[in-house]
Parts: sequence; structure tokens; C-alpha cells
Amino acid sequence: MDSEALRRAYDEVLAEVAAGGFEPPGDGELSAEQIVAHLVANDELMSEATEAVLAGSPFAYYDLDAIHRPQLDALVAEYAGPRAGGAGSAALGGSAALGGLTDRLRETSRRLCALVDRLGPTAQTPVETRLHEDVDLRVDETLPWARTLDLHARVHLPKHLAQLRALRPQFHAHRA
Repeated sequence: MDSEALRRAYDEVLAEVAAGGFEPPGDGELSAEQIVAHLVANDELMSEATEAVLAGSPFAYYDLDAIHRPQLDALVAEYAGPRAGGAGSAALGGSAALGGLTDRLRETSRRLCALVDRLGPTAQTPVETRLHEDVDLRVDETLPWARTLDLHARVHLPKHLAQLRALRPQFHAHRA
């Protein structure tokens, strides 16, 4: 299995985050920091599942948005602390947490793509998959792992890219 589509999707998300200039989210929406934290947490889960597939071990992959909210807030708080504020935060023109989380997303996405490149025929291994994010992405079935990775590249990452773009001021003229 080739990770090229996955890499392109990550490049788009990372470029959007690097552009910065995000406004606070509306009620019930995620902040830019929470979106990036979600992607970091999701990458870690997907990497674990990919490692299990490579090892021939059974694994179930669950990405349930409602369960992640406290984890997202904890990740944002972790990167907003004293260890945050590296080179990434100044370039993003804002939050030290966003800078640190973006650096972490670069790491987790590279790791996942490197693992995907190793899958070969094992990419067809069936994995019990649960993806529940809003109403537009709902999967609750066993899928070949390659199909789950494809959903991540073609649906999941673009969904969060759109969320980031929606946090731009031009989409919130009513707030001005």
C-alpha cells in the first residue's frame, strides 16, 4: 500500500494550520488546537492498529469523537504548558499549544505514513473499525485496514481541514 494520498492530505492540513489566523470556535465546535489534538490522538491510534496488522495481531480501531473530548483538552493543556512555545508557535502567530501540537502532528503523521508504506498485502487484513464523528462519518463494521486508511485520507482529514478553514475570519463576518 502506498501512503502518497495520505501524505498529501496531511500536507494540506499542516499547510492550513501553518497559515494561522484562526478565530475561536462557535458553540459546540472544536478550536484549531482541539482539531490538531484530535488528529494527533487519532494518528497514535491508527499507528497502533497498523503495527498490530504488521505483527499479525488482532486489533480493533475506535475513533469515537465523544470519547476524545477530555483527551483533546488534556493534550491542548499539555502543549500549552512551559515545555511548549517552540519555533512552531511563533510561526503560527498564536497559541503555543497550536505550535507544539502541529509539531507533534508532523511527527505522528510521518510515523503513520512510514508504517503504511510497510503494509504491502497485509493492508487487506480485516480490522474491526468504529468511526463516529458527527453524522457525516459513521462506520461500525469490519473493514480491510487499507479501506480505513483510505477513509482517513479521503474523508476524515479533509473534514478536519474544512473545520480549520471555517475558523478563518472571512467565514465569521457576523462576528466582526
